[in-house]
Amino acid sequence: MGRRKHKHEEHQNHEAWAIPYADLMTLLLAFFVVMYAISSLNEGKYRVLADSLSSAFGGAPRAVTPIQLGKTQLRGSAYDRPSIQTAAVKAGPAAATPINSPRMLQVLDVPTFGRQQREAMAAAAAERLEAEASGRTQTELRTLGRRIQEALSELVREKLVTVRRGSNFLEVEIQSDILFASGMDTPSPLAVETVRKLATVLRDEPNAVRVEGYTDNVPIATSRFPSNWELSAARAGSVVHELVDSGVDAARLAMVGYGEHQPLADNATPEGRNANRRVLLVILAAPQGPDALTDRLPPTIAQEDGTTPVPPATPLDALLPMTAGTPIPPPPGAG
Repeated sequence: MGRRKHKHEEHQNHEAWAIPYADLMTLLLAFFVVMYAISSLNEGKYRVLADSLSSAFGGAPRAVTPIQLGKTQLRGSAYDRPSIQTAAVKAGPAAATPINSPRMLQVLDVPTFGRQQREAMAAAAAERLEAEASGRTQTELRTLGRRIQEALSELVREKLVTVRRGSNFLEVEIQSDILFASGMDTPSPLAVETVRKLATVLRDEPNAVRVEGYTDNVPIATSRFPSNWELSAARAGSVVHELVDSGVDAARLAMVGYGEHQPLADNATPEGRNANRRVLLVILAAPQGPDALTDRLPPTIAQEDGTTPVPPATPLDALLPMTAGTPIPPPPGAG
């Protein structure tokens, strides 16, 4: 018989796992070392970035001491606190750092910091509201003026009453010939009727009314009226009292007398004196008070230097056709 060959069993290496395990542990150790290094350096970088941004936006600049080699910057450690000091403590006030970075300049121009944009928007909104309010005021004054024209249509046709509209007021001019006798302040029956018609339009409106009295230059000297000042003021006061008696709130009313010193025409002719004897109602845009009119001066004729003032108001477009009529002749005498 031949000999049987015996196979030797190969010995299993039970230590083979140690090599890849050691490699894995080495990689993990290297990974954690790198992560630790990054975490310990980030705070310094963040502080440098924060200081740069603070200086760029007007904050107090800070001086940052670099982390020395071989040392670590730990949050909250004793080493952390002395490493950052303000520039004012170390070297006095620091000069402003110019911003040269295009990205930083772009950031500063972003509308999120846009006070100018907000101011421009607010100004535009204010202008829009002012324009809307002005439009409403003009519409209200135009409507009120037409109502007055309709109430005094006969006198408007006779050109004894004139209605004009300014930027923020109405003027209702009434020739004093239909209101008062010569040298008197007692209203005539036609005056009472005219003022009551005006009151029916004005008493339910919020507009303030200023009544102005004017005379010609014919002197007057009586115990009741020493001059045309007193006569013009008394005539304006009579109209005010009649408005109050007709239901207009007295708090909305004011009166003033200009005497002979604000003429419309030349006092050398009877026609001119007749034009200068008048009572003017200035109806202001609501909700102004009776003394709020500051952009208007009473109309005057050409002065001695040759200059002619611009008329204070323009005639209101009449709704009613103007027909020829016979004006009431002025009574003779002064005022």
